[in-house]
Amino acid sequence: MLKTEQKNYYKEIYYGEIHVATHVKPKYAPMNLSFVTDDSKFLQLGMWNYPKGKELDNHFHKKFERSSFRTNEFVYVVRGKIKCDLYTEDGVFITTVIVKKGEGILQHNFAHKYTILKKSIIIETKNGPYFGVEKDKQVINEK
Repeated sequence: MLKTEQKNYYKEIYYGEIHVATHVKPKYAPMNLSFVTDDSKFLQLGMWNYPKGKELDNHFHKKFERSSFRTNEFVYVVRGKIKCDLYTEDGVFITTVIVKKGEGILQHNFAHKYTILKKSIIIETKNGPYFGVEKDKQVINEK
């Protein structure tokens, strides 16, 4: 059961009550700082839209222990276009998201498969630390 919630600069994709992914389109972000994730997410994603000359306070982030039990992944298309197919962990297809130049997709839950549709440059980030593919990744069969 696919459900989406959309604003003009991002779309949240749900499978039932589970937040699967967030597709972001930064060029439509409102002025100032806008977070598209709530505080409970393992990977936080905000967008900046500031005028020339805006200064942000000099700061650092304090050290403290956090815990996460799942790797979240964000990919941003610098150049090109990709297809992101979303699946349950059992391989049930949920939906396809086309991610174009200047857009990104944040994976919160379940499985995903990427297909490069045009020659692409992609930036990927994940929460860490990374413990290797054997512990972190499970390949699944599509149904």
